[in-house]
Amino acid sequence: MTFGLGRTRAVALAGLDGTLVDVEAHIAAGLPGFSVGGLPDTACAQAPDRVRAAAATAGVPVPPHRVTVNLSPASVPKRGSAFDLGIAVAVLAAAGVLPREPVEPVVHLGELSLDGRLRGVRGVLPALLEAARQGVRHVVVPDENVAEAQLVDRLVVHGARTLEEVVRWYREPAPGGLPVAARRPHVEDEPRRRLDLGDVVGQPEARTALELAATGGHHLLMTGPPGVGKTMLAERLVTVLPRLGREEALEVHAVRSLVAPVGEVGRLDRTPPFVAPHHSTSVAALAGGGSGVVLPGAVSRAHHGVLFLDEAPEFRSTVLQTLRQPLESGEVVIARSKALVRYPARFLLVLAANPCACGMAYGKGAECRCSALDLRSYAGRLSGPLLDRVDLRVRVPPVRRAAFGDEVGESSAVVAARVLAARGAQAERWSAGGWAVNGLVPGHVLRRPPYRLAPGVTAVIDRALDTGALSLRGYDRVLRVAWSSADLGGRTVPGREDVTTGLQLRQSEGTAA
Repeated sequence: MTFGLGRTRAVALAGLDGTLVDVEAHIAAGLPGFSVGGLPDTACAQAPDRVRAAAATAGVPVPPHRVTVNLSPASVPKRGSAFDLGIAVAVLAAAGVLPREPVEPVVHLGELSLDGRLRGVRGVLPALLEAARQGVRHVVVPDENVAEAQLVDRLVVHGARTLEEVVRWYREPAPGGLPVAARRPHVEDEPRRRLDLGDVVGQPEARTALELAATGGHHLLMTGPPGVGKTMLAERLVTVLPRLGREEALEVHAVRSLVAPVGEVGRLDRTPPFVAPHHSTSVAALAGGGSGVVLPGAVSRAHHGVLFLDEAPEFRSTVLQTLRQPLESGEVVIARSKALVRYPARFLLVLAANPCACGMAYGKGAECRCSALDLRSYAGRLSGPLLDRVDLRVRVPPVRRAAFGDEVGESSAVVAARVLAARGAQAERWSAGGWAVNGLVPGHVLRRPPYRLAPGVTAVIDRALDTGALSLRGYDRVLRVAWSSADLGGRTVPGREDVTTGLQLRQSEGTAA
């Protein structure tokens, strides 16, 4: 064997941000040793043991000399076992087992078993998105990750089951180079009954608020006693939202790739995600975090979709307060002593709450068992700063038997078509500013020409602002809802009725605006 230097490539992830890594291996005379440098974590630092065993099983043992591996840039932390395959290929290239030039430009990702099998790893999609941006052409991944890797355009994906298979490819090259993985058929589970907004009985005001929320990206609070349909309405919100574009779907799947079981991300599902964490969830589970690897939380898994907090007052106050940053900025920033990790978090927030702890404080409240102190305490669990970021607040009353005889409400398909048309009007109006929906437009834009409404149209919210019944943030949010109401009605400019609708839906809970 001719010892020397071998190189190949891998990708290091920090959140969804990737860094292309040069995996360098050097073999020199000296006492047997195998070290990995470049800020590896525990899993990555244990790669030498796995590589030695896997290489020996594949019939190409690592030479009993001093082996030094450097993961460059060395200042970027390397986490996880996905570097195993890259380290093995670089070491075998340095040992002269593999040709050095063919392996150098290829990205290798995968964990090695002691028997030489390749195990799938998480985070392949965001890693390969970065590799494609850096001009990488060929990637080798475990067979389990092939379907996920093939979601990335401009990459030639090669799937392997064992290290021995990879060694054979490079040592006995086929005329066309490395074998390309066959396109995987997107096999879906047995279709379940599709949720539909037509299943909801009655609740016209809540349905209107739901449609406005989908149209303009407005956050929604529904309050009502148990069993009136709040959860049903929230679950059906995704059925009226427009399908995701390819880039949006890739962002959603990139987040899912970091937390889902290996192999689950295998097809491009354009349905907006729906995430509903339990009220006992922790701050790290909601916003993201972790003691070692910083993983995305529920707010990021709901990116471009719906985050539903049922029984919202039962969530801990510290958990609810973590929503304030992503609601404003559309991302969550998690700070650590040696790293700053960002995850996207542009979601539609839906809160559901009972009127009181026992749930019976509606109508005359004759059956309510809560004291006046209990009622005040329960109402105060949703803080003013959080509620100030919620555009729509609607009461969901009990359904009466008379509603059973009413005509069936509009289906999701009908409402979705109306929402899609309104979204098209918004995209045309705000394209120059880079905003997709009314809910993202800065308030100062709506208060200045050419979008400033006539004084006669805004008179009702002007008075509310002057009397302190409406904050400036609330004023701007009412304007956003008014524009969404006009878009749903096919009007180019909101009228007085649209502004009144926005104000009524913001103040229907009687909370400070």
